[in-house]
Amino acid sequence: MSSEDGSSCPSSSSSPPLGGHFIGRKADIVKAGRVTRLVNGCRDVLVLYHRGQLHAMDIRCYHSGGALQHGDIEEFDGRLCIVCPWHSYKITLAEGEGLYQAVEDPLAKPLMTHWRSKGVKQRVHKVTEVRGDVYVTLNDSSQAIESDAYQTERYRTVPLKAPSIPRK
Repeated sequence: MSSEDGSSCPSSSSSPPLGGHFIGRKADIVKAGRVTRLVNGCRDVLVLYHRGQLHAMDIRCYHSGGALQHGDIEEFDGRLCIVCPWHSYKITLAEGEGLYQAVEDPLAKPLMTHWRSKGVKQRVHKVTEVRGDVYVTLNDSSQAIESDAYQTERYRTVPLKAPSIPRK
């Protein structure tokens, strides 16, 4: 069974979750690290495995539609985040919050910064594992979340490519 934050926990259920969409075998996802799926014919979802947990979220970054499946996983202020490869936006894996580094007093030397939340910007989805199979239940909250803007056919037809790295 999954926790409400979208991370995976050992399942006590022996049947697929109601409304859950089969993503694949856990062993295959663990091996790949990340998979992307069109879920329910309407939602592009990234499912990733990191530090023993499964997470699911919309595939395109809320800021500008960046390809999150190419983002690095890093920890900021004790929170695991995926970093958008396009503009380095930090998004928590568990809640979909956008994080940024705030400055207390811009005139103080040295500058004192701390991490702050912009609120939930990326739609995260519930992940459930049943007997080695992984299912995603879409977050169907009616509250608009910024990543929703990239869940249209217009963006679905645009290929998601990794950022090009200049060769030396």
